[in-house]
Amino acid sequence: MFWKFSMQKLTERYLNHANGGKFNNIAGDQYMQQLMRENVSMAKTMELLDVSQRKLLGHGLNLCTCEELEEIESQLERSLCRIRERKAQLLMDQIKHLKDKERLLREENASLREKLPVAQEKEIVPNCSQSSQGSDIDVETELFLGLPQMRCS
Repeated sequence: MFWKFSMQKLTERYLNHANGGKFNNIAGDQYMQQLMRENVSMAKTMELLDVSQRKLLGHGLNLCTCEELEEIESQLERSLCRIRERKAQLLMDQIKHLKDKERLLREENASLREKLPVAQEKEIVPNCSQSSQGSDIDVETELFLGLPQMRCS
C-alpha cells in the first residue's frame, strides 16, 4: 500500500534526522512496528465508524438483525430528540430577541410620538374613521393601464 510505504519512509527520515544522521535500526524498527499497529487499529476504528454511519443513514440494513435495527432506531430517536431540543432552544432565543427588538421599537416609537407636535400628528397620521368616509385630498399615482407604448409622459 502507498500510505504504508510513505509512513515508513517518513518515519525513517524523522528518526535519521532526530538521531543526528545515525539511524538506530532496532529502535527504528520497533517504533515503525508500533506505528503500524496504531495505523491498523485506526483503520479498523474508521471502518467501524463508516459502517455505523452507513447504517444510521439507512444503507446496508439488509444484513442487520432485529436487535441491531432496534439499537439503530433508538440511536436515531435519541439523536432526533437532541436535534429537536436544540431547534426549540434556537427558536426560543430568536423569539426572545425579536420581543426585545419589538419592545425597543415601541419605546422609540413612543418617544418619537412625544416629540411630534399634536397638530402635525393629526395631518400625518389619519384617523381610520376619516379615511373610510372619504376625503377631499387628491392623490396622484403612477399607475398606467395598457401597453407601454400607449403611455403619455
